[in-house]
Amino acid sequence: MSILHETYVLSNGVEIPKLGLGTWFIDDDKVSDAVRAAVGTGYRNIDTAQAYGNEHGVGEGVRACGVARESLFVSTKLAAEIKDYDAAAEAIDGSLAKLDIGPIDLMLIHAPQPWDDFRGGDYAEGNRQAWRAMEDAHTAGKIRAIGVSNFLRPDLENILAHGTVAPHVNQVLLHAGNTPQDLLAFCADHDILVQAYSPIAHGTLLDSRRTAAIAEKYAVSVPRLCIRYALQLGTQPLPKTTNPEHMRSNAEVDFEISEADMAALRTLDERDYGEHAAFPVYSGK
Repeated sequence: MSILHETYVLSNGVEIPKLGLGTWFIDDDKVSDAVRAAVGTGYRNIDTAQAYGNEHGVGEGVRACGVARESLFVSTKLAAEIKDYDAAAEAIDGSLAKLDIGPIDLMLIHAPQPWDDFRGGDYAEGNRQAWRAMEDAHTAGKIRAIGVSNFLRPDLENILAHGTVAPHVNQVLLHAGNTPQDLLAFCADHDILVQAYSPIAHGTLLDSRRTAAIAEKYAVSVPRLCIRYALQLGTQPLPKTTNPEHMRSNAEVDFEISEADMAALRTLDERDYGEHAAFPVYSGK
């Protein structure tokens, strides 16, 4: 069976395809074509965010792709700067309007802190308020599943202690060379699916000789190795591309990485993101 036909089941029973398409840095006027190409290739899981500025184009692609809406899984994210109930509720309705595809399958709080203070101050109360707005939208049927992104254990504990719905998902930066094993274990203990964004480390793993050497053993590309690695960790990878050939290649992951090679990939340290290190989310602040 192709990975494009396999799913995970979230803690509330909602199914989510195991491989998705990330749309970060795909312009709004280009993302519709990318969505349609991905769906044509067999993808059924599309990830966007308010911060990406391309929800309108993603919705356009979903509506025009020729596949029934109920066969697709579409995620978006509440802007990281929104830390109060009323603004969160308004922004959720804004995403529903921009996407214009009916209920959103999954919505996440994009980060526990605003980007200009990432890993900075205390926003615990603001996250509780934003989460309450998400819970209310979930109860109202506007969103099928809710979760968070870039949340560390204390951030998750805040939601678990004060919310009425536990996060279904935590989307984090995860790849060979950056495997947060303690966070993975905590999420597994609380039945929170981990999504892996940028599973190829924003492309920097393409230049990793150690990763390339392991990929060569399996006669696969580095991206395919990295996507398979994320899957064998039990996470849900979201590789980003606008290239239909890369979309097809990224889904060709019907091989098994040995435990020895998984251990080697887990212990790599590959966190030099080059030009992307300038962004707040990767600044290490």
